[in-house]
Amino acid sequence: MATNYIKTMKDLEASTYGGRSGLGGNSLLKSAGTVMGLHTGHGGAESPQGTAATGIGSLYNLVYGKKVWSMLNQEVNALAMLPKRPYTSSGWRIMTDRPSGGSASTFATVNSGAGTGTGAIGGSAPRMDNLGGVVENARLGTELKSMAPSYTTLFTSPKTVAHMFEFSELALEMAKIDDGVGDLRALIREDMGKHHAEVQNKMLLMPLEDYDQTDGSALIDVTANYTSLMKVVSSSKEMEEMEDASLLDTGASTTGGIVAQLATLYGNTDRQLVGDAFNASFMDAQIDFGDSYAATDSRPLTLTILNSMLRSLRENGGSPKVILTGYDTIQHIGDLLQSQERFLDRKEIIPTHGGVRGVKGTEVGFRVATYYDIPLIPCKDMPKTGLGSGKLSDLLILDTDHLWLSVMKPTQYFEDGIDNGNPFGVGTLGNQAMYRTIAETGCSFFKGQGKITNITSA
Repeated sequence: MATNYIKTMKDLEASTYGGRSGLGGNSLLKSAGTVMGLHTGHGGAESPQGTAATGIGSLYNLVYGKKVWSMLNQEVNALAMLPKRPYTSSGWRIMTDRPSGGSASTFATVNSGAGTGTGAIGGSAPRMDNLGGVVENARLGTELKSMAPSYTTLFTSPKTVAHMFEFSELALEMAKIDDGVGDLRALIREDMGKHHAEVQNKMLLMPLEDYDQTDGSALIDVTANYTSLMKVVSSSKEMEEMEDASLLDTGASTTGGIVAQLATLYGNTDRQLVGDAFNASFMDAQIDFGDSYAATDSRPLTLTILNSMLRSLRENGGSPKVILTGYDTIQHIGDLLQSQERFLDRKEIIPTHGGVRGVKGTEVGFRVATYYDIPLIPCKDMPKTGLGSGKLSDLLILDTDHLWLSVMKPTQYFEDGIDNGNPFGVGTLGNQAMYRTIAETGCSFFKGQGKITNITSA
């Protein structure tokens, strides 16, 4: 007795639905006048079997299934990585200068100078004998003088991000029959929810150039977006160099200024150029773009550049928690470290930060998961700042103790229309729906945030 085996997908379909594979089959389609399998029907290589002579093509249709598969990378790592805090206030106070010793990362002193001028008690660079040690029975106001830190305030306003969509009553019903997707509302709601999150992620990684003018008109609505991390982690010096290299649409500086939406951050304008020069201030993050943004000054990313940035951030008082960059830069760092691999045993690590998974180490060589125990989080939308070809994605080295997303209203879904008994509310024979989030980025310590740009792979 002959035994038939299912060896291919074609055999399985023929066994289930009927066909010429020699597997017998069943009568599922015989009542319709055909026992043609689905596989053979797609190619049309075999003629239908059965009693029906005409109209067979109307009895069979391609089977798509209800699942819709996305062809897109919709990761939202930058958005997911940021700590979320309730929006409890519109501003915060910043200490910009010590009571004495200046505002730099190190305490400034001088070895000479008069007690009332350079080197004075409470000055930006006091003498070593004016740090606070006083003589016995010191006189108040002369030998012991009052001093105080310098403060300022920063403020922001919440940003509303909303995306609306609609579907007709007929479309909702038709999707439930024929070869439809079933619950059209659930399908579109899921896909629009992913889009709503991806757009917020894109806002957080928007390049500095997009804050500038384009085609002769200012992007007046760009400030309605979340403030980009690329803008938060920047400096007056970086903006000056970008303008000198004509990376901004305003071209090389002739008037000594850049557009307000680029130079203003949290109500502060210290990043605005003074004349044709940058204005160093407490608002400056730690930025490494090389010698300049000229095409000839781009440089390969090295471990020295990365280590120097980490050292500078720690000297500034920062504590790097995460590194955001593109997949290309992560691969380049892995290549740099692979040549130095000297392990007798391997340890596989998948780092996480704020619930976001990093890139897993591999067994042969390794693709870097962490660098000095700092998770490397890939972001597909990371900009590549600089001129010339072969650019790698920028790196953002962030201290998320002082960088957050302040949330006034978390993401909510709204829907109304004919299915809710209110077609008059939306004005159509259908439904309208919307996702809405109200939030904004915040930063309370700029010198603890770092960025490396203008880098290449070789």
